[in-house]
Amino acid sequence: MSWNKFLLGFGVGFASALLLKEALSDSLIPGDKALKIAKEAFKKNGPIDGSWIQMNPEDFSKSGIQYQVYKGGISRKLNQESHQYEFVMDAKTGSILEVNPL
Repeated sequence: MSWNKFLLGFGVGFASALLLKEALSDSLIPGDKALKIAKEAFKKNGPIDGSWIQMNPEDFSKSGIQYQVYKGGISRKLNQESHQYEFVMDAKTGSILEVNPL
């Protein structure tokens, strides 16, 4: 085998790996995993009673930055009183961008 063929194969393989890595980094986390991340974050401050999430991501703008987000909610009881919260989560990273009481 000649060096030219070897270097050509190596170059094609390397370029393919870079393209695959770039494509995978732009993928969104699944909605059920996003809900699990949110529930774990809220459980740090006490037990939760219920939760929901919109399974289809949507566009969201915060401070002039565009995101693909999941919107969902958490309910919990504090001092025998029901409290509900809506959250907005980045669909790429799983970071909670916003929490609002309902």
